[in-house]
Amino acid sequence: MRIGAYSVAPWRFGVTVLLCLLAGCRSGGGGETRPPDRGHLKVALVTDAGGIDDRSFNAAAWEGLKRAQQQFGIEARYLESREQSDYKSNLANLADQGNALVVAVGYLMEDALKEVAPRYPSTHFVIIDGSAPPLPNAMAVKFREEEGTFLAGYLAGAMTKTGAIGFVGGMEGPLIKKFECGYRSGAKTARPDIRVIVKYIGSWTDVAKGKEYARTAIQQGADIVMHAAGKGGLGALDAMAEAGDGYYGIGVDKDQDGEHPGRILTSVMKGVDTAVFEAVRELRDGKWKGGEKILGLKEGGIKLSPMQYTRKSIPPSVLARLEKVKQLIADGKLQVPKTEEDVQVFTPPTL
Repeated sequence: MRIGAYSVAPWRFGVTVLLCLLAGCRSGGGGETRPPDRGHLKVALVTDAGGIDDRSFNAAAWEGLKRAQQQFGIEARYLESREQSDYKSNLANLADQGNALVVAVGYLMEDALKEVAPRYPSTHFVIIDGSAPPLPNAMAVKFREEEGTFLAGYLAGAMTKTGAIGFVGGMEGPLIKKFECGYRSGAKTARPDIRVIVKYIGSWTDVAKGKEYARTAIQQGADIVMHAAGKGGLGALDAMAEAGDGYYGIGVDKDQDGEHPGRILTSVMKGVDTAVFEAVRELRDGKWKGGEKILGLKEGGIKLSPMQYTRKSIPPSVLARLEKVKQLIADGKLQVPKTEEDVQVFTPPTL
């Protein structure tokens, strides 16, 4: 009998096949892994630099994976990335360990995923907020964050007493500019003469600088400050809480209203947890499809928090107009700006 260019005795071929079946042979120089065993699915995620305890973006992804673990009985774990140089090795290590699905948390892992995913065609990958390579084993989940921050900006513009609000971003780039542009446009819709003070930390982890920049915004007249800065944004929320009555922070990604009850006006909640949970469900149920999903208000991927601590302080008329704005966006009747160019030509709707 011949396999490729080699002759193999029939009995030896039988032994070889049996050993392969017992050991779970890989092909392609270790690049492939076995198809997922639905009875014992292993799933893992790679965090961005903010780490699993950022109480925001990465924490939300881990919550989604833990929920899948509880409901489906999967094996779940994570690796934290301290630096961008960790991305590629973390993704590859988790694939080598036999995880059927590896989640890349954050757009900064795009390049690493493009290099790693082709080497592991039997491992499934999903990236949150970034683009996936055009492969059947890779999926991207993105969000229309600007839709949620438009609502937060509208609420801030309607509630400010000083006529000035702030925005503290993490690392400046197209993704966080979507947050900023939606926020500014929503605020302008509520109050045309609004002043928005924008600052970027340049990091996802610098809590001290997040606090410093929020304090600077307060000194410049802001009484409401939103963050989109991961772990660094916790400092901004601390600063707004410490400023006392009349000052509010706005959280992001998760419902962060409980960070400082009564001092967080609302949070722009992003369904990162649900995206991870659904990716696991689709793989488990044999419904996995590569490609891209984009989620916004209409799909329930973006929403404001219930505002359990602050709703009583918001006038009913403001809440009614906020609901109207939400419906306009969900129905596609209001296109929310997501770039600086969009903001410059944006005309606020008449409510």
